[in-house]
Amino acid sequence: MITQDSIEALKARLDIVDIVGSYIELKRAGSSFKAPCPFHDEKSPSFVVNPSRQSYHCFGCGVHGDSIKFVMEYEKLNYPEAIEKLAASNNFSLHYTDDTKQKKRSNLLETLNDWYQKLLEEKRDAMEYLHERGIYASSIERFGIGYAPTSPETLRFLEQRKLPTPEAIEQGAIGRGDEGRLFARFIERITFPIHSTSGAIVGFGGRTITGHQAKYVNSSQNAIFNKSRLLYAYHLAREAIYRRREIIVTEGYLDVVMLHQAGFTHAVATLGTALTAEHLPLLRKGEPKIFLAYDGDKAGRAAAYKASKLLSMSGFDGGVVLFEGGLDPADMIKNGQIEQLNALLHKPIPFIEFVISEMISTYDLQDHKAKETALHENIAFLKTLSPLLQEEYRPFVASKLGISPSLIQVGRTNKTSATQPINFSHHDIWELSFIKTLLERPHIADSLLDFIDGSLLQYHGSEFESAIQGRSDDPRLSALMMDDRIRTFEGDEGLRAELITFLSAHYNRELKKVTTQNTISFDQKSYLIRQFREKIERLKRGELVPLT
Repeated sequence: MITQDSIEALKARLDIVDIVGSYIELKRAGSSFKAPCPFHDEKSPSFVVNPSRQSYHCFGCGVHGDSIKFVMEYEKLNYPEAIEKLAASNNFSLHYTDDTKQKKRSNLLETLNDWYQKLLEEKRDAMEYLHERGIYASSIERFGIGYAPTSPETLRFLEQRKLPTPEAIEQGAIGRGDEGRLFARFIERITFPIHSTSGAIVGFGGRTITGHQAKYVNSSQNAIFNKSRLLYAYHLAREAIYRRREIIVTEGYLDVVMLHQAGFTHAVATLGTALTAEHLPLLRKGEPKIFLAYDGDKAGRAAAYKASKLLSMSGFDGGVVLFEGGLDPADMIKNGQIEQLNALLHKPIPFIEFVISEMISTYDLQDHKAKETALHENIAFLKTLSPLLQEEYRPFVASKLGISPSLIQVGRTNKTSATQPINFSHHDIWELSFIKTLLERPHIADSLLDFIDGSLLQYHGSEFESAIQGRSDDPRLSALMMDDRIRTFEGDEGLRAELITFLSAHYNRELKKVTTQNTISFDQKSYLIRQFREKIERLKRGELVPLT
C-alpha cells in the first residue's frame, strides 16, 4: 500500500490546471478555468477548475474532486493506479508500507540520458554533425542531447546498473522481439530527451547518423509517453510562451534547438507526428497565438493545411509560416538570417485564409464543375467556424473563386441541417457509423487515435475532428445522432474488426499511389512501399498498426 505521507507529498507537487489541462481544453474565467464537462454531454461549459483550491467541480452533473480523482475518472483507473501514473509523469518516487512491494522509481530514463550525454562527448562524428548544423555546446547541454550506441551496449549498461528490465520495457527504453529477445529502442542515434510539462523525462527522440531508413524515431507509446499529448521542449519554452502569449510550432527537434539558441525561446515541436486534437489542451495554455513554422514542400504544406484546419475550427488565433527553397528555421539561423526569420514569423498567413487558399488551389477553376465542387467544400469549411467568421470570410472565398458573395450561403443551411435528411453513399455510411460509435462511447477515442485520424477519412474528416474535440454544438453531429439509418459498431471486437478492414483498404490505396508516383527518389519510394506492405501484412494478422 502507498503511504499517506507519500500521497500527500505527490499532491503538493501537482498543479490541477496542468493535470486537467493535459486532457481537456481549459479557458480562463476570472481566477478559475472553465470547460465543457468531459463526464457528461453539455453545450455551455459548467465544469470549473479552481487552482487556489486545487479542485474541480461540474455544476451540471455534480462531479468534483482533485487531480487524482480526475485522472481516476477520465482514465478509468483505480486509486493506486492513478497515483502511480501521476507519480511516473512527474518523476516522483512513491513509498509503500510493505517494503517487499516497494516501487520506488529507479530514475531509469534519467540515468539512461546521463549515459547518452557522456557517450556523445566521445562520439566524434555525432558531435561533428551537431556542430555542422550550428548547434552550440551550451545548447547540447541545455537540451540534454546525447548519443545511443549499439543495442548490446545499451542492454549491458542497463544490466550493469541493475536497472529493472520490466521498467525499461514499460518506459520504452528497450523492447522484446517475437522470440522474446531483448533489444534497445535507440541504436546509433543522436538522442533528444522528451519531457513532460513538469520537466520529467518521459521518453526520447532519436536521429540516425548511420543511414538507418527511418531518419527519426521516438519512444513507443506507454503509460507516461503519449506523443499526441507532448510537445518537444515545452518545459523549456513554457515561461516564454506565457510571457509572450505566442508559441512557435515546428516539425523538427533541431529547429527548436536552433530557434531557442537564436532567442526564440517560445518554440516547440511535435514528436514526429501531425498536430492532432490531443495537442490542443496543451497549446491552449496561456492562450497564445500559434505560429506554424513548417517546410514549404508538398509534405510540409499538407501538414500545415491539416493543422490550420484543426486550429481554425477550434478557435485558435495565429497563422502559417512556410519555408521555401529547401530551407528550414535551423538553416536560416545557421546562415545568420535571423532578421529575415523574425520578419517571416511576424507575417504569418492567418489559418482560415491559408485553409481556404490551399483548398481552392487543388481545383482547376477553369472547369465549371470543379469550381462548383470547390465552392461546396469551402462552404462546408465555413460552417465549422463561428457565425461572425463565416460572414467575414464569405467575401474572401468569393474573391478566390471569382464569384459573387451572394452564392455563398452558409447560415441558412445550418439551421435546418439537424432535421433535414441526408443522402449517404456506402462510404459515407461506414465513416458516419464510426463517428457515431465514438460519440456514443467517447472513452474509446484515446485508444484509437494512434491508429486513425481525420486525414484518413475521405468524406467526413471534419466531423471526426469535431467528435474528437467534443464539439457537442456541431449541428452535423446532432443530425448524425438523430439519424436512425446510421448504426454504431457493436462491442470492442466489432469496432476493431471494422477498423482493420478500413485501414487495410486505406493502406492498399496508399501503396498503389506510391508505386505510380514519379516525383520521389527510388530509395524513398522503396522505403514507403516496404512500410505500407508491412502495415498491410500486420493488419492481415489482426494487428492494429500505428499511424507513424
